[in-house]
Amino acid sequence: MQPRLPLIRSLAAALLLGLGASACAQQVSIHDPAMAKDGDTYYLFSTGPGITVYESKDMVHWTLDGPVFKPEPTWARTAIPNFAGHLWAPDVVHHDGKFYLYYSASAFGKNTSAIGVTVTKTLDIHSPDYGWQDQGIVLQSVPHRDLWNAIDPQVAFDDNGTPWMSFGSFWDGIKLVKLDKSLTKIAEPQQWYSLARQKRPAFTPDSEAGPGEIEGPFIFKHDDYYYLFVSFGLCCRGVNSTYHLAVGRSKVITGPYLDKSGKDMADGGGTVFLKGNKAWPGLGHNSAYHWDGKDYLVFHAYEAADNGLQKLKIAPIEWQDGWPTVDPKVLDSFKSQLEP
Repeated sequence: MQPRLPLIRSLAAALLLGLGASACAQQVSIHDPAMAKDGDTYYLFSTGPGITVYESKDMVHWTLDGPVFKPEPTWARTAIPNFAGHLWAPDVVHHDGKFYLYYSASAFGKNTSAIGVTVTKTLDIHSPDYGWQDQGIVLQSVPHRDLWNAIDPQVAFDDNGTPWMSFGSFWDGIKLVKLDKSLTKIAEPQQWYSLARQKRPAFTPDSEAGPGEIEGPFIFKHDDYYYLFVSFGLCCRGVNSTYHLAVGRSKVITGPYLDKSGKDMADGGGTVFLKGNKAWPGLGHNSAYHWDGKDYLVFHAYEAADNGLQKLKIAPIEWQDGWPTVDPKVLDSFKSQLEP
């Protein structure tokens, strides 16, 4: 995982902005957005203290529901000695009448990391069935033992209904592991795959992230293919962020995922399909969903006119010759609104 101290500062600034009354509409300022729908309401989850949650009826106007954890998972400081209170990069799935929220705890710039999961019957905070029950650690990475980083989880199901978790940031890239039917632990016997990576120079110490800028996997099924979205570049640096989105596809969830040129993402491939511009220098860490007959890409982007503060973006996905496309004009046209 890349060092994220700039992210701490930007999240703190976003929180102060969100708490203050303003004559102008305040946009939702988040990192690493994931979404779910419960009934007629959309729920938005993001990196932050305890995992920040918002809700909306239209994906534009959002109200703050508060954190999932108050203040943090009970295991976090034991498993992660340098845990600083922030939980990273959530993912939420609905399965068999329950919502499963996956999240990461990590030491900055280290692969001292773990992915946990917590479960609730509903996302409606006013329902008597609401209440997160933490299930603890799903998997953990340890420096000098693992050449991968247990962060940025995302769970997808194959055509047989089998759950798989993709994850990873820097080091040896994006991994995939089979989960058991409980969705709370790794299936036995274990099945692991490498899905995508960037070049890691020889003799790079195993304890260091290295220069391979890849993270934030998300697997999305469309027609006959599974699509693996990843983020290249550097996040969390405001106007100096180089984050951008790339994709590959496979007929089977375990890969190989090939880009448009036929290059395997595990060998450094990946077709870039959305990049920043002068007004929005970096964007990334996406999720993707199919709701009411439409596909949507959800991500964050850094706004140059607001000192590089991160903003929520939601864009329709169009498909051309079997590949996803997003109109870059959405960076300016989509503006969320944070309600008081």
